[in-house]
Amino acid sequence: MAAIMSRLGPAAEPGAAGHSQRQLALLRERLTWVATGGRDAHIQRHRERGKLLARERIDLACDDATAFLELSPLAAWGQYGNEVPAAGIVTGIGIVAGQPCMFIANDATVKGGSFFHETVKKHRRAQEIAWRLRLPVLYLVDCGGAFLPEQDRVFPDRDHFGNNFFNQCRMSQDGVPQISAVFGGCTAGGAYIPALSDETIMVRGNARIHLGGPSIVKIAINETVDGETLGGAEMHTFVSGVNDHLADDEPQALARLREVVASLPPAPLPAPPNPPRPPLHDPAELDTLVPTDPKQPYDAREIVARLVDGSEWHEFKPDWGTQLVTGFASIHGHPVGILGNNGALVAEAALKGTHFIELANQRGVPLLFLQNIAGFMVGSEAERGGIAKHSANMVYAVSCTRVPKLTLIVGGSYGAGNYGMCGRGFEPEFLFAWPSAQVATMSADIASNVMLELARSNLRGPADEARLAETERAVREQYQRQSDPYYATSRLWDDGLIAPSSSRDVLGLALALCTRRPLPRTATPVYRM
Repeated sequence: MAAIMSRLGPAAEPGAAGHSQRQLALLRERLTWVATGGRDAHIQRHRERGKLLARERIDLACDDATAFLELSPLAAWGQYGNEVPAAGIVTGIGIVAGQPCMFIANDATVKGGSFFHETVKKHRRAQEIAWRLRLPVLYLVDCGGAFLPEQDRVFPDRDHFGNNFFNQCRMSQDGVPQISAVFGGCTAGGAYIPALSDETIMVRGNARIHLGGPSIVKIAINETVDGETLGGAEMHTFVSGVNDHLADDEPQALARLREVVASLPPAPLPAPPNPPRPPLHDPAELDTLVPTDPKQPYDAREIVARLVDGSEWHEFKPDWGTQLVTGFASIHGHPVGILGNNGALVAEAALKGTHFIELANQRGVPLLFLQNIAGFMVGSEAERGGIAKHSANMVYAVSCTRVPKLTLIVGGSYGAGNYGMCGRGFEPEFLFAWPSAQVATMSADIASNVMLELARSNLRGPADEARLAETERAVREQYQRQSDPYYATSRLWDDGLIAPSSSRDVLGLALALCTRRPLPRTATPVYRM
């Protein structure tokens, strides 16, 4: 392993520190707001019923002094008038009774815990991660079912609410434990979350499970019945048998939940194979590393030097295909193969990337993609050089590798470069982004110029410059708005925005979790490109 020598001077790019601090302050402000902001009256009513908030429940369930990795906390940001913070559901990975578990916790202070389109998507993404990494799933249920005005975006399609129950059944069949603790009402589809779980805990007085609530029962069969009689915790414990454990209050329910997890076959996170060492270069410098101007280049090795143990790695092909840097290192003691962008990918860089991915695949080493990519090279010279087939080979290698994949978007993620560098569509185990990330088919500058050129080429008479200017403005505004990192994370194109300085710890935890994923036995030989 060779040390990575930083080429940065003692001071960051002029203005970068202030710009980065503003980005981080905005991120922290919005993360704080989604936890409790804008719904004081709902939280007050929640507490008057003796109920804890979703994140408080998770905190009580997790082992003391352990980390909790929350996923997609800004889901649905900027949508629905910002009245559905975190999409009304909290998901993430925490340690319970010594083993990592996936939490899926409804937030009843947000629209009664009802499911919106993004809620369903976030719920399903948490199940997907848990299934791959063999994590027990702990459902903290306080759910009003589907948000009825959104029913066409929640109910009927393959990836809608029903698919969450399908996953729950298949995961249980596949040996992934499913455990529910019920704290409030579970109506209609919400009732199936605990009903399909391996074990269920209900809180006396507050928890209810019924396929149709009292109002629906009245309309459907003209029966007048109160919620407690219809589906309360005592009825389901002593009469129906739907419930397995009765708790007097929420702390007792969470203690029972911990007991259930403790009774599972032990599966703690394994110790890292290498002794963890801090980087030589301070990870805090990542907060001001990326230039404020996305067109200004920087060396991806600078990021690597602040992520990996001892700031050391074994760089692969350092003098060829230099638009892509590749090498093997460790993060918090866990081996990883890293690919980072230093410009648009030309044929040599794509070939190098394919070769390196195959090396990692053969050796069983997880891959980390550091995305800051304008795309694959275009132009007549690139096409004659076979960029289409060479980029396709890299996409093929990313798609078919058997090892876990992590993606961190640190800058631009444009066009087919998103594909070659393991974007969302290529199913990385985790995908995180910095507040400097931009995801789109192309940059706003290029998109507006392309559309302007197309508009000019379609003219049959004199140019209407005002109309052309409006076309250029509209396209630029659209791409700037849709390239914003908060637009992306709101729609769950990533698993969360993170502060650059926290990247090493987040990636270290993600790599530790990836050791739980069983690798297929088959591997392909390494074909030299």
